[in-house]
Amino acid sequence: MKVIKKLLSYIPKKMGLPLIISFAVNIVAFYIPRLLPIYERYHYLNTEIDNYVSLVPWTVIIYFGCYIFWGVSYIMACYQPEDEAYRFLSAHFLAEMISLIIFIAFPTAINRPVLADKNFFDKIMALLYAADRPDNLFPSLHCLVSWFCCIGVRKNKKAPLWYKIFAHVFTLAICVSTLTTKQHVFVDTVSGIALAELCYWLTNIIGFKKLYKRGISLIQSMNPFKR
Repeated sequence: MKVIKKLLSYIPKKMGLPLIISFAVNIVAFYIPRLLPIYERYHYLNTEIDNYVSLVPWTVIIYFGCYIFWGVSYIMACYQPEDEAYRFLSAHFLAEMISLIIFIAFPTAINRPVLADKNFFDKIMALLYAADRPDNLFPSLHCLVSWFCCIGVRKNKKAPLWYKIFAHVFTLAICVSTLTTKQHVFVDTVSGIALAELCYWLTNIIGFKKLYKRGISLIQSMNPFKR
């Protein structure tokens, strides 16, 4: 709890609400489709590439390790000029909404392997499989959010060089872990990265950043607890 409070204390002024919305929209995009009866029309996007990827149970640690990485990187992404911070946050919001539409219109699933249950990592994998249904895969939100971490720091003058390098290396490790834990297939991973870049590019062009910023300002003006 102390670590969380310490982390929250670093959130830039006026960015608390947008960051909460970023967290909330990720939850909405992932779980709302699961409330709908779409399981009878799942699509399976396995390719030949996926046949060469083996289950590597210990990579589940990388898969789970992303959550702290996301929090730190998203806060760091807000330590930029306000215009750039809002471009980042609005692009993430747009990407999550597009993902939500895809999850509903084109639901995907994966056939998971049988776990050996021989060691500690097998047991952690079993917990993951039990807690997370094998659907809502295309695009991979794990890869999408992780790639946004790279976007948020790559031009950020306040982000140290070592962290920029770490962000890209760890993001690639996360993307690989989605495959080696058999949580996703190759197409899911690539599409997550591509959608993040596309939305970051589109946000300025279609004027979505300005719309998003106005929406945040409106909510903040009605929020008695605004920072």
